[in-house]
Amino acid sequence: MEKQLHLNLLASRPPVPGGLQSGSKMRMGPGRKRDFSPLSWSQYFETMEDVEVDNDNGKDISFTAIYSSGQHGPVLLLLHGGGHSALSWAVFTEVIYSRINCRVVAMDLRAHGDTKVKNSDDLSAETMAKDIGKVVEALYGENPPPIMMIGHSMGGAIAVHTAAANHVPSLLGLCVIDVVEGTAMDALNSMQNFLRSRPKTFKSVENAIEWSVKSGQIRNIESARVSMGGQVKKCEEPLNSPGVSKSIGEVIIEEEEEEEEEEGESNHKRKKEDDQEVRKESLYTWQIDLSKTEKYWEGWFSGLSALFLSCPVPKLLLLAGVDRLDKDLTIGQMQGKFQMQVLPQCGHAVHEDAPEKVILDEFLFNFVLKNYAFPKP
Repeated sequence: MEKQLHLNLLASRPPVPGGLQSGSKMRMGPGRKRDFSPLSWSQYFETMEDVEVDNDNGKDISFTAIYSSGQHGPVLLLLHGGGHSALSWAVFTEVIYSRINCRVVAMDLRAHGDTKVKNSDDLSAETMAKDIGKVVEALYGENPPPIMMIGHSMGGAIAVHTAAANHVPSLLGLCVIDVVEGTAMDALNSMQNFLRSRPKTFKSVENAIEWSVKSGQIRNIESARVSMGGQVKKCEEPLNSPGVSKSIGEVIIEEEEEEEEEEGESNHKRKKEDDQEVRKESLYTWQIDLSKTEKYWEGWFSGLSALFLSCPVPKLLLLAGVDRLDKDLTIGQMQGKFQMQVLPQCGHAVHEDAPEKVILDEFLFNFVLKNYAFPKP
């Protein structure tokens, strides 16, 4: 049960049948042929730009990374989950843009991806909701086009806070993916343990992609190849400094050495040489240290169900499992206050794991179409 609760919070960690659980060492033997090389954002979005945004007191200037496609129709404003980036929407964008006449805008939230802010420690729901409004204003001025916000996990929570505070006056709809208050709040007490169970470093972006797929964080290898590049960065500290632990690549090598001792000295020597080669490389670590954002977690999710139900726009809730629905949402759904759809056999990162299923699901497709978008021929 505790592992299931983690699915609704900061990072994706669905259980994979026959796969690895938290803290497990990974075996990446020589027989694996899958391609884990990174893919460029330009294969999925038409443009990428930086938008300069000031907050209310004019001090917290940020350069927000905006990825977009399309020139006409309503705007689908996509907000990623904690620890992820706008690139987590890449495959989703390609699929929906090929089917619907719309504009897709995915942004890196503050302290995530390529967005830079002076006060990167302020990740309060209030501040991030204001960020969304400021970005919309910077992009479209005083008369923004109709906008539908779609948020995943933490991004879903921020989308709700943004809508409830009316920071996007042209909002025409709200879609929240796999986050509800009850399970999110229940998971907070053990979230630090979950974050500590993840690798601290990776020997390369390819290695991070491989880990994300084989650990079950992202079940769609194509999405992992484009989105993981936005989750990791090169380590700023020297490899041998106390702040940098072993990379997942080194753990893999050690695991293979333990299991293959009997195969002979030649294999052992080869892996030692690989180990030495890893040490010569620049390691990669997480783009954001989510453990340091703990003081904001409760503010993201506390009261979320009531806020969601209070938003005066059409609402859609997409869940990976029916067990994620809490009492307030169950009552609200029975009263017809929002639409809901459960997409089984998906992990927490529903939009990454099965973008075709999300897009082609009649709920989301019709939900978007009836709000001024039109299918492409």
